[in-house]
Amino acid sequence: MSAKLVEQALELMCGNYIFPDRAQVAADGIRRRLAAGEYDQLDEEALGRRLTAELFEVCQDKHLRVRTRTEDAREALTKAEMEAVWAEQQRLTNYGIARVERLDGNVGLLDLRFVASADVGGRAIAAAMELVSQTDALIVDLRKNRGGSPDGAVFWSSYFFPDGETHLNSIYEGATGQTKQFWSLAWLPGERYLDRPVYLLTSASTFSGGEEICYNLQAQGRAVLVGETTKGGAHPTDAFPITPTFEITVPVARAVNPVTGTNWEGTGVQPDVAVTAQEAFDVAYRMALQHVLASATAPSVLTEARAALE
Repeated sequence: MSAKLVEQALELMCGNYIFPDRAQVAADGIRRRLAAGEYDQLDEEALGRRLTAELFEVCQDKHLRVRTRTEDAREALTKAEMEAVWAEQQRLTNYGIARVERLDGNVGLLDLRFVASADVGGRAIAAAMELVSQTDALIVDLRKNRGGSPDGAVFWSSYFFPDGETHLNSIYEGATGQTKQFWSLAWLPGERYLDRPVYLLTSASTFSGGEEICYNLQAQGRAVLVGETTKGGAHPTDAFPITPTFEITVPVARAVNPVTGTNWEGTGVQPDVAVTAQEAFDVAYRMALQHVLASATAPSVLTEARAALE
């Protein structure tokens, strides 16, 4: 059984990976170990861990993974079924928005745990941005963000630009050889968040779509990153079921930022203010409060900001 699972995983990887040369080198090594019987006694969970580690040795790609499937996804074998499962997961976790708050000193706080796709989570994203729209500075906590949708990253990012004229990112698709450009959106529900500072909190666990928001806004000079260097996964992926309980996720495209000409794959996104993840909120909040004290005029806000700094 292990041999069949391994071969199916390798076929899916070699047929879809954005870097086919690397895929072939990795597959050749795994097939040698397969012939030597190294996977014979492994169950699916152990096999997935072993293959993922061996693929990473060659490809150095944190999105390329073989793993057991979640309970919710185990009966979803078609693309439509998998999309339905993902949409339901987004709904049940409030589209990644764990917390929205106005802090003392009129500083907004968004705790964003994953990046929902715009078509599914757009209303929730717009509602969250409306709740912080009147603040004088904004902190977006991405320390626990594990990724999500590229179009969702564009939707969130668009709130920080005045119009549809900012080229945020491009994605090169291996299957078609085409490059798709992602620009800020010309129209959004609710107010944009302009001419006020934005602080993004990062950790070594911030990944994928969360990193894209960081990288895009940093490259455009629109946010200050506070925290740790992020995990380093920039390749959009598709998940391919092998059995109802086993799957491989394969990067099928790569991001190309229009400012830097590259992406954050393998390197992570470097913070502007490097502190531990635990310190990131306090440091960013202090910076936000100092901005408020330097720019706000409302006596009540100034009083709150002074007290919060103390």
